[in-house]
Amino acid sequence: MPRYEIEQYELHVMTFRIDANDPADAIVRLLDGEAEPVDNTQEYVEIAEECGLLVDDYPELASELRELGVPVDDRLIPSIRSVSEVTQATGPDWGN
Repeated sequence: MPRYEIEQYELHVMTFRIDANDPADAIVRLLDGEAEPVDNTQEYVEIAEECGLLVDDYPELASELRELGVPVDDRLIPSIRSVSEVTQATGPDWGN
């Protein structure tokens, strides 16, 4: 049976600290990359279903998923960034 790797979009939140004059300035500095992340604050929120593979680029996959009962609209295969078959490693080659 083939093995696949799938990348799925997820939403996470993370806390940052920044010195700033006011909230707007703090946001601008964050967006400019000046904020420092607070350790151990990343938290999973939910699967990002508003992102995904475009159905126009993967019409056969979208059709197969619909047949299997996966909700796929006319635009997106929700939450999936990529899917690819991977070769299974057989282990290190020790040169024997």
